Amino acid sequence: MRFRVRKAAHVLERVGLAMAGAACGLFVGAYVGSAIPPLTTQGFLVLMMLLGVVGFYLGIDTPQLPFDEAHSQIDAAEFLSSAGTLCATFAALASVAVIVLRLEADGALSWLVLVAWIAGVAMQIVAGTKARMRK
Repeated sequence: MRFRVRKAAHVLERVGLAMAGAACGLFVGAYVGSAIPPLTTQGFLVLMMLLGVVGFYLGIDTPQLPFDEAHSQIDAAEFLSSAGTLCATFAALASVAVIVLRLEADGALSWLVLVAWIAGVAMQIVAGTKARMRK
């Protein structure tokens, strides 16, 4: 019984992270889509949300390598996960700030946010996949 409760809690946590990723992707898509006319489509919004879902589901809460002082090495999956989370959430925060504060951002900031978002979720996806393959 206890195992099932822990498993259910873990699934709920991961679903919550995926929903947070979708929300972040929605904000990035809304901001970037409004600033770059060719990206003003529902398909673009859905793509940004899906990237967020997959990235945050796989890339946050990755299984860590066991610590071994004799073979201390950098855990690439853990590093990619943390760097990806930082990039993706920075892009989402910048998007929310521009939208909520009604700022006039130039095209360069829009492209920077888009690149940071894509790089961040890509790092999360790679990290999560790498960490799960070594199990």
